Amino acid sequence: MKAIIYDGKLKYVKNYPAPLPGEGEALIRVLLAGICNTDLEIMKGYLGFQGVMGHEFVGVVENVNNRNRRLIGKRVVGEINCGCGVCGYCMKGLQKHCPDRKTIGILGKDGAFADYITLPADNLLEAPDNISDEEAVFAEPLAAAFEITEQLHIKPTDRILVLGDGKLGILASLALNLVQADVSLAGRHENKLQVAREQHVKTIKFSDLEMTKQYDFVIEATGSADGLEFALQLVKPRGTIVLKTTVAYGKEMNLASVVIDEIQVVGSRCGPFEPVLRAMTRKLINVKPLISAVYKPDRVSAAFKKAGSREALKVLLDFR
Repeated sequence: MKAIIYDGKLKYVKNYPAPLPGEGEALIRVLLAGICNTDLEIMKGYLGFQGVMGHEFVGVVENVNNRNRRLIGKRVVGEINCGCGVCGYCMKGLQKHCPDRKTIGILGKDGAFADYITLPADNLLEAPDNISDEEAVFAEPLAAAFEITEQLHIKPTDRILVLGDGKLGILASLALNLVQADVSLAGRHENKLQVAREQHVKTIKFSDLEMTKQYDFVIEATGSADGLEFALQLVKPRGTIVLKTTVAYGKEMNLASVVIDEIQVVGSRCGPFEPVLRAMTRKLINVKPLISAVYKPDRVSAAFKKAGSREALKVLLDFR
């Protein structure tokens, strides 16, 4: 099968072995896959991953090994973490924190930049008919945005600042805007801020930010190791910072202000797919304006170059 692999170098191959579904797994034919900042960080050494990259996808189930055969022929999206199924975390529904988990395209399991992928059938959700492939491929990153409201109690009176006008920052601002709080998105790029502004999110340039501690919640989605330090200058005492950035390399910083101002720092990763699919079905969030380009897999070098450029948002790979 066709696949995009990373083994120290980014490669497109035509004869990669197709995966075989294990017990309870589904074999999924990939339709579209999205390039994420995490994929770009993998190429810088993040988690030392090697293999087929990619974790954002929509596809069609072609076979299921002894489970949920009703999914065969269905168009699906999928939770990317595969837990062991028997540890305390998995028994509580926290497979994404299983110490022995595998994560497609990121940790220990081949990902979605290929003709086929395997995932536990229990990880899959059917994509409603009124959601296009181009929308459904956003289910995983939008779920990561929705995770913020799963973790925190946000009131309509709260002031929220999302730092970073990349893909995740924009999606976070759109998701948080649904709770009717006072949400602002801060970034550097007018074209990206415009995407959020057209969906009724207030925006502000980084250069125009008033650097005072005035926000109840600051969502750090800058994609930079400096993001937490920046967020600490903007969150109120006893406020909350939500960290969304994952980078290959960190930096030293003084955390005294976390103690002095009694700041809560919350790590936030993968999230729930069901509310995302409901929101997209009801057209509460429009993800299509985030699509900057679509490439066939044999143009992977151009696709990754585009994805890494400052002006780009989401770049898709088309395996259809």
